[in-house]
Amino acid sequence: MTEDFSEERQPGPAHKRDMSRRRMIVAGGAAVAATGIGAGIAASASASETSSSSAAAPSASATAMSGEVCYRLTSETTEGPYYIDADKIRKDITESKDGIPMTLRLKVIDSDTCKPVRKAAVDIWHCDALGLYSGYESSSTGGGGTPPTGTPPTDAPTGTPTDAPTDAPTGTPPGGGGGHQEPTDDKRYLRGTQLTDQHGFVEFRTVFPGWYRGRCVHIHAKVHVGGALTDSGYEGGHACHTGQLFFAEEAVLASAEVAPYSTSTTERTTLDEDTIYPGNGAQGGLLTLKYKKGRIEKGVIGTLTLGVDPDATHDGTGL
Repeated sequence: MTEDFSEERQPGPAHKRDMSRRRMIVAGGAAVAATGIGAGIAASASASETSSSSAAAPSASATAMSGEVCYRLTSETTEGPYYIDADKIRKDITESKDGIPMTLRLKVIDSDTCKPVRKAAVDIWHCDALGLYSGYESSSTGGGGTPPTGTPPTDAPTGTPTDAPTDAPTGTPPGGGGGHQEPTDDKRYLRGTQLTDQHGFVEFRTVFPGWYRGRCVHIHAKVHVGGALTDSGYEGGHACHTGQLFFAEEAVLASAEVAPYSTSTTERTTLDEDTIYPGNGAQGGLLTLKYKKGRIEKGVIGTLTLGVDPDATHDGTGL
């Protein structure tokens, strides 16, 4: 039995185009199976699984009655400082990095016509289990290792500071914003690009991301259209969507009990505390996650439909 990964999206902010034309045909289990993506690893629903999502999928009876549900554009967010052009066309981006296995399935549709966007380049990148980005290991702010042991010091500093710092802070803000930085090394793990199939689907094999100072757990994503594959990767066209994919707290807390995540000494920012997550559920990039309850180390499946405007340009650098 193949999981039904369709999801109902709640109305969001009005868009300049005619919202009454924005509809999404609800895909049932047979439609997902027809895509041929990941059918062999999709787990059957059971009492041993847990699912976290920003919005529940409509019931079969509701689907049969309405046939359609309203759909909205997926929120745009900042690109962040660690983007590298789409030069790794591949499905498996792990490069043997340690972490909880994760299958990420995304569907890209035109938010106006609700039709799949075919041959769009979907580009994802994220940090490893300890918060480091490939290409930027010396400048990203991961933290790992064994927590200190022994008796804590008993003599706290006394007195009141009398002079405030006078220099302005420098460097990339810990929240993940700031302008683009040039890579500092030639590593490219946990980065990759795939072209959507005729149904608008892409699938990546990766690991569950870790966290770093100032940010909740997330994956960056871009959707490019109008370009073409070359020997150097995907070139030309424009980015019609730049966003981030987010994880429910329940899953993150479960991952934090598993090595190597459990060795991180970095203070974690929760989803509600994050300054970039827009707080609007699936429309804002909150993934639907499926994994065995109490056994998240066995693997996670994350799914989301991205509603984009192929005619727009959103490169994420002006946010």
